[in-house]
Amino acid sequence: MKPTKKQLLIIYIVTFILAMLPFMAFAQTTISGVVTENNGTPIFGANVYLEGTYDGGTTDETGKFSFTTEETGVQTIMASYVSFETFMMAQDVSKMKNITIKLRDDVNSLETVVLSAGTFEASDNSKVSVLKPLDVVTTASALGDFVGALQTLPGTSTVAEDGRLFVRGGDANETQIFIDGIRVFTPYTPTTNNAPTRGRYSPFLFDGITFSTGGYSAEYGQALSSVLLLNTIDEPVQESTNVSIMSLGLGLGNTQKWERSSLSVNASYINLAPYLALFPNRNNFTKPFQTGSGEAVFRQKIKDDGLLKVYAAFDTSRFELTQEDINNPEGTFFGLNNRNLYTNVSYSDYLANDWKLDTGGSYTIAKTDVKLDDATINNTENSAHIKLKLRKRFSSRFKLSFGAEQFLTDFEEDFKNPSVAAQYGYDNNISAAFSEADIIFSRKLALKVGLRGEYSGLFDAFTVSPRVSLAYKTGKNSQLSLAYGDFKQQPDSEVLKFQQDLKARSTQHYILNYQYTANNRIFRAEAYRKEYDDLITFDTEFASFDSTFANSGNGYAQGLDLFFRDNESLKNIDYWVSYSFLDTERKYRNYPTSATPSFANTNNLSVVGKYWIEDWKSQVGFSYQYSSGRTFTNPNIDGFLQDKTRDFNNVSLNWAYLIDQQKILYLSVNNVFAFKNVNGYQYSNTPNNQGVFDRRALQPATDQFFFVGFFWTISEDGKENQLDNL
Repeated sequence: MKPTKKQLLIIYIVTFILAMLPFMAFAQTTISGVVTENNGTPIFGANVYLEGTYDGGTTDETGKFSFTTEETGVQTIMASYVSFETFMMAQDVSKMKNITIKLRDDVNSLETVVLSAGTFEASDNSKVSVLKPLDVVTTASALGDFVGALQTLPGTSTVAEDGRLFVRGGDANETQIFIDGIRVFTPYTPTTNNAPTRGRYSPFLFDGITFSTGGYSAEYGQALSSVLLLNTIDEPVQESTNVSIMSLGLGLGNTQKWERSSLSVNASYINLAPYLALFPNRNNFTKPFQTGSGEAVFRQKIKDDGLLKVYAAFDTSRFELTQEDINNPEGTFFGLNNRNLYTNVSYSDYLANDWKLDTGGSYTIAKTDVKLDDATINNTENSAHIKLKLRKRFSSRFKLSFGAEQFLTDFEEDFKNPSVAAQYGYDNNISAAFSEADIIFSRKLALKVGLRGEYSGLFDAFTVSPRVSLAYKTGKNSQLSLAYGDFKQQPDSEVLKFQQDLKARSTQHYILNYQYTANNRIFRAEAYRKEYDDLITFDTEFASFDSTFANSGNGYAQGLDLFFRDNESLKNIDYWVSYSFLDTERKYRNYPTSATPSFANTNNLSVVGKYWIEDWKSQVGFSYQYSSGRTFTNPNIDGFLQDKTRDFNNVSLNWAYLIDQQKILYLSVNNVFAFKNVNGYQYSNTPNNQGVFDRRALQPATDQFFFVGFFWTISEDGKENQLDNL
């Protein structure tokens, strides 16, 4: 029977398909190879595939893979594995045989190395936090002052009669403070001898603190030893009102939120008179210390990513007292009246091509009137800082930032006594530019290099400061860091008001850091050396109009800082331990020879603990501070700064009781055991009949300090409180 046309067509089609099968099989291409790490270690379980297709496979224990595809021509092969960057390569499929694919570490991983030499991150959002903003008000010895809390960290020296930050052998003026990246020119309230000052600003307005004890970014200048960076809250969680009733005064705060803006305001009034009536101290006050202060932060979102913040703080303080003086039986009268206004504007936004803009400026006016016996000293300082910074993340492995800034200071002082009337002052303008790059070679290795240049209009001089830091990850939870930097700082106002024919002081930092972080525990060990040059010297007892000034001083500081914090091992207990060893000498001011300065402690130890007691709804805090004796000059024996005070000891306790979720009763006692600490000695100007110079001990105004406070928060959710981790 003869096949029909339809049957013949089917036969032809089947025959053609059977004939083409070998050719169709031949059109499939086998893609093969191996996937390894950069060091050649095979990666098991990596996904390898052609982009836009279902063709692919996974690697075996030896890192090898193989799969077939019908795709032809140029295709993109991709390989991916967790904690590594995705690999992409475009090539003709005919050449994708026995290829080797090396995956690079994903440097966005949480296990990536962190550049941290010389820096303590203190933010709730940072990868590594050694101190949180809340620790400022819950550390027993801090008394609610952020500087007091930072003095429990390694690298700081205990100078109880001063209250400012003394870091790694540097004096307090070598540390600078910035709010939202903008300089604060007068961060402390003025005070008198042997009476500690306090920071001006409330810790409740800040959510981030970075304390760099050395090796800090090229973005920051005019600081020889340290920078303290405070960041105000970007966006409050909710509207709230805070009421504080304290043994020293009153406080009131309020936060309002709108759709794209918010405003936080704090005000406080402190008066020492009622406290002194109950607990008199060694100072003979005719007008006890009192201060009124106010702060405000306004925030406005601009378009999608822009954020404008305006911060302002004003405070006024005054007191009068007569201090004991071994050379004046009637004592020395001291009166002070200070007014200080600081305002800060900052703006950040993303520009085209992923560039990030940070800019802002600050203005400070500080007026201080001092009466010292029959002399009056009135000074006014106007200061400003303008800054612009651009930064861009070109890739996960390369970040670049650069910027420029201007510092301006106008200082005037009037001095009068019955025989002399004089005026002193200076105008100081500093122009600076900086650039810095982060290079992430891998999850284990990172480099930061920076350069800062500054021009001083006052000195008509240009300085260059290179800075570099390197970090290497030694294990999953540990790393080593190295840092080097040059740092410059102009003389302080006590010198510049008399003499401007000088140059900037300088120091070099060398830092080696080891850090281990795991399971809510952190351990840091840091060795360092600082070399000083061009320090200011003069030939009179104090800097004055008749002094001969020069940049002929020098010195060094070297030591070891240790830190350990643990809030995991013991139930409901958070504690940290800090230890610092410091070896330092310098020749500066009126020193006749190099010596260990009187503000430097060889050994410093701090132990801080916090224990939450559920049944009592309470947090109990403990702080112990120890410092070895500080140097002083004893005129009864040969030498300069050759004697030492007794060691410093201080045990402090606090108790925060949660009356309900938004009401807290807070009590603290500083120096519970009333250790008789001595800050130094004052000697008579002339020897007695036996040829001995008499002396008196310079003791703190009080051996103990008691504080009681009631803190009440009123918020939308009824849960927030001023110590919101209780």
